[in-house]
Amino acid sequence: MTEAARGHFAMLLFSGLVAGSFSLGGLVANEIAPAAITAVRFALAALVMGAVVWLGGRAERRALAAPWRYLVLGALFATYFVLMFEGLKTAPPVSAAAVFTLTPLMAAGLGWVILRQVTTPRMALALAIGAAGALWVIFRADWQTFLGFDVGRGEIIYFWGCFAHAAYTPMLRRLNRGESPTVFTLGVLVAGTVVLGLWGWPEIRATGWAALPAIVWVTILYLAIFASAATFVLLQYATLRLPSAKVMAYTYLTPSWVLVWELALGNGAPRPLVLAGLGLTVAALLLLLKDEEAPRRVAGQS
Repeated sequence: MTEAARGHFAMLLFSGLVAGSFSLGGLVANEIAPAAITAVRFALAALVMGAVVWLGGRAERRALAAPWRYLVLGALFATYFVLMFEGLKTAPPVSAAAVFTLTPLMAAGLGWVILRQVTTPRMALALAIGAAGALWVIFRADWQTFLGFDVGRGEIIYFWGCFAHAAYTPMLRRLNRGESPTVFTLGVLVAGTVVLGLWGWPEIRATGWAALPAIVWVTILYLAIFASAATFVLLQYATLRLPSAKVMAYTYLTPSWVLVWELALGNGAPRPLVLAGLGLTVAALLLLLKDEEAPRRVAGQS
């Protein structure tokens, strides 16, 4: 299997794991403050990743150089997760996942600004198709809502979180200096925990942790292990092997994965017209996967 193929497989797994955070997050968004649940998931994920690094004997001295890099990346991802949970207070999981599919379009633009990565015509077409499918789902297949640009408050809040996520991808590539995915991910998680601990301390202190429903703790564990530690590693692994726009293209699968999660949790499926938008996002992914890789920098170059 080629390096690029491994990167694609990593992002396929990434999209499935991320989708679970939308459905589970939607169940608990109104049970706990966004900063509090994000801080705990980062802290737990850092412990898990720290154990992986320690057991694997992968500590790298060079990873300690320029620690400000981790603060930048940790702040970006912390912003994404906090705004995600804030948005899920009112946005349906499938709709929020559709907003997430706008990330590749933003990542392509930021990839050019930060890394001068070129978006080919076919890639641009795929991004446009995916964005159209995402908008169709966001506006719930309602032309009147679309023409009136009636976007829910939750979707707007989450959009800015997705912008932070889109910036994270090229910034990770820009700031990585050859550290292994696990070691670099640990640095980002620790930095994110520090940022959230300082910024969200009032919410963390005010949370009645002992009184939280069991589903909140199940969600926290899932987010920490699968949707944080695992996806951080998968995202970095793929980012160092694929252009930013292609990495984020796998977010187009997220609404479809969320639909599977929603059905599994007994929450039902959206109406058929909305499913057409999901079909467009899948078509965009397939078109992107056929595209030739755009010129990109060597991994670790800054």
